Amino acid sequence: MLRVMERRNFPVSKLRLLASARSAGKTLAFRGDEIQIETLGMNSFEDIDVALFSAGSGISKEFGPVAVRSGAVVVDNSSAFRMLESVPLVVPEINGDDIKNHQGIIANPNCTTAITLMALHPLHKKFRVKRIFASTYQAVSGAGARALEELRQQVDALAKGKKFTHEVFPHQIAFNVIPQVDSFIDTGYTKEEMKMQNEGRRIMHLPTFKASVTCVRVPVYRAHSVAVSAEFERPVCLNEAAEAIRKAPGIRIMDEGYPMPLDCAGEDDCAVGRLRLDCALENGLAFWVCGDQLLKGAALNAVQIAELL
Repeated sequence: MLRVMERRNFPVSKLRLLASARSAGKTLAFRGDEIQIETLGMNSFEDIDVALFSAGSGISKEFGPVAVRSGAVVVDNSSAFRMLESVPLVVPEINGDDIKNHQGIIANPNCTTAITLMALHPLHKKFRVKRIFASTYQAVSGAGARALEELRQQVDALAKGKKFTHEVFPHQIAFNVIPQVDSFIDTGYTKEEMKMQNEGRRIMHLPTFKASVTCVRVPVYRAHSVAVSAEFERPVCLNEAAEAIRKAPGIRIMDEGYPMPLDCAGEDDCAVGRLRLDCALENGLAFWVCGDQLLKGAALNAVQIAELL
């Protein structure tokens, strides 16, 4: 988030960095200055206009209301407030106007949902989406720094013929794929898989939207990919679909080839390829979308919300 604010020239006269006690006293660079990290507390938000939260839903639920009472507007990256009717759930390119209705807290959506909707929403405006079937290919960095290190250690150990363990993921992730992201619910879906439908309905203002999703963790360091088959109310024209995506902000279409995580890591824009009429769905369109889940799926989207504020 600091790097994104630097890059985008975000107007800030005072920056306060807050974390747990174990990080207090360390410094982070911002615009050439070293800023010391302070311990998060009940009085941390005095004279703060915008508070960007990315410390997990427990901290968000405890300190988000504290920040609001101090006069700050909270932009929260966790899942704590996403499904509350009183909290706008925002992707600025899609429903930026929703922030006008905030009551102190604005939620950042799930990273995979945000990346998918960047491609789906322009198509929805053109053809009116009914439902999607999707499989995700989610990078390990989506599970945090320890997950990245676990993949590195496993690859290194396998190359050297050494033994290794897994702690972050339920199975070996190196040279493997794991069809489980987050915990399972009663239906057999995972919580992560249901976010696409539940959050998609709120962001697109489309309560009838349906999404059947399988979320898969893959041994990729950074950037998520999603294979989508979408069914629409209106007949789909391939050229019109491509043009709708081409005109949309924050997304680029590849007329030749296809985007890959290696191409999209570090890029603000998401990318779409493999656009084709779906042979199994009426009024169907299949496509492949990639995006950096640390940027459009998290930090960039949060800063864009702050820019709108």
